[in-house]
Amino acid sequence: MSNRLLCLLLSASLFAAGAVQAAGNTTIESFNKSKKILEHQVYQDHRITFYCLASFDRDKNITLPEGFVTPEHQKRAKRVEWEHVVPAENFGRFFSEWRDGSTECVDSKGRSFKGRKCAEKASREYRFMQADLYNLYPAIGAVNAIRSNFNYQMLPDTAATFGTCPMKVANRRAEPPAMVGTFCIQKAYRYGRTKITTYRKRQEEDD
Repeated sequence: MSNRLLCLLLSASLFAAGAVQAAGNTTIESFNKSKKILEHQVYQDHRITFYCLASFDRDKNITLPEGFVTPEHQKRAKRVEWEHVVPAENFGRFFSEWRDGSTECVDSKGRSFKGRKCAEKASREYRFMQADLYNLYPAIGAVNAIRSNFNYQMLPDTAATFGTCPMKVANRRAEPPAMVGTFCIQKAYRYGRTKITTYRKRQEEDD
């Protein structure tokens, strides 16, 4: 199955599951809940990972493609994880809770914290964006870990990082395989930019 077809199937499945892309996520605050919806209502009949087209079962165990290797995170290579195509940091940094912290973000020892943990705790809007089904795709855990929060860029002189899976990661950039195409990725980034723009406008109106 091509990933373009997989993306179209996902869009249809999300529509059937009740996700409305134009309005964005306004109901699911829990990242864990979103993962359960994707596992049981969206990918239940086409369990294929996004970058490497590896199959996985209902318990999230992966059958790795022949020739797949990973330079690190070997244990995570055996499990599916849910990848933010638009990295959480890309939209998270627009939230003051991520950048500066919040009065709500104090640990049990009285120390202030910020970043993703604070945004999750103190910002409902951030939780909606983090849990948005349209930005989450299944990935081999090791690929998700090594891709990290790196943005996409063509890496023509870089060899595939994962053996027969032609995903590339180097110099804090990632190039998805050609078989993935740009359809889902461009769709996710357009959608992400729209959500960020809407959030920033709302913040400006509130100031």
